[in-house]
Amino acid sequence: MDLVEISPDANPPVCKILDFGKYKYQQHKHEKENRKKQHVVQMKEIRFRPGTDVHDIETKAKKIRKFIEDGSKVKITVMFRGREMAHKEYGHRVLEVVSEQLSDIARMESEPSQEGRFLTTYLVAK
Repeated sequence: MDLVEISPDANPPVCKILDFGKYKYQQHKHEKENRKKQHVVQMKEIRFRPGTDVHDIETKAKKIRKFIEDGSKVKITVMFRGREMAHKEYGHRVLEVVSEQLSDIARMESEPSQEGRFLTTYLVAK
């Protein structure tokens, strides 16, 4: 048996006489059980280009739908290269088409934002 300080911050500190090995084992088991109950939201990213065709957008939208149904948050990125930066409206159009196709199960968390050569937005489940 050991003298174990249970709560050192209390006034006065709390101590118990117990089997320290058994106490450590129970603490580890309790922490493991709490980790099982946690749900971590994953972030998935799908990239598009401004010239992405309709069928390719539909295919990627199906993949996004699967991610959202699994409980993930999806970051949609439109990459611009070279002269494509002059026509940002094409990128916004791609994001609008994707959000319309997924409007039944997802919503945009924020408005599309431009970060250098990337136009990004996030989709989350309704």
